Amino acid sequence: MKLLADFLPVILFFVAYKVADIYVATGVAIVAAIVHISYLKLSRQAIKPVHWISLVFILVFGSLTILLKDEYWIKIKWTLFYGLMGSLILVATWWGKNPLKSVLGNEIELPPEAWRKFSYSWGWFFVTLAVLNQYFASTLSLDAWVKVKVFGGMAATFVFAIGQALWLSKYFPDDAPAVAKADAGSALPAKDS
Repeated sequence: MKLLADFLPVILFFVAYKVADIYVATGVAIVAAIVHISYLKLSRQAIKPVHWISLVFILVFGSLTILLKDEYWIKIKWTLFYGLMGSLILVATWWGKNPLKSVLGNEIELPPEAWRKFSYSWGWFFVTLAVLNQYFASTLSLDAWVKVKVFGGMAATFVFAIGQALWLSKYFPDDAPAVAKADAGSALPAKDS
């Protein structure tokens, strides 16, 4: 359910794009992000820093896209967002901090070296997504970029998370519930459009 809630704004963005255009889709993404944060707040669920950062990014770059009638801003939003997330994770990990442990620490238990490798892998994954987004945003048509962003981005994140869950499974006790093992990779939130 949590994974669906995290990907719902991206799915709504795609549907709105197909039904209307990039500007309507961007407006839908803004509303979906606000509704998502509101739902978390009203249901008294924890709102993680990544949710707030994502909301700020969609409000700023989505508004610029709509107001300036320029698709460039929604495209660059993803490059900057992924780049920021990856950089924050990598720098924090390099400095001996562990942002992913602060997000997932109550859900999974890992030795310090595993946390470090886990954080570095997610940091580099986000940096890779930033580079790929910039490449696709500057070389593909808008229609092709939207398809790659939505389906390629979701598929890449899903496959990477499954790979991480499989790698992490060696750190779980044999009597750990299968659900805990499966949830470990999907615990990172997806990004709102």
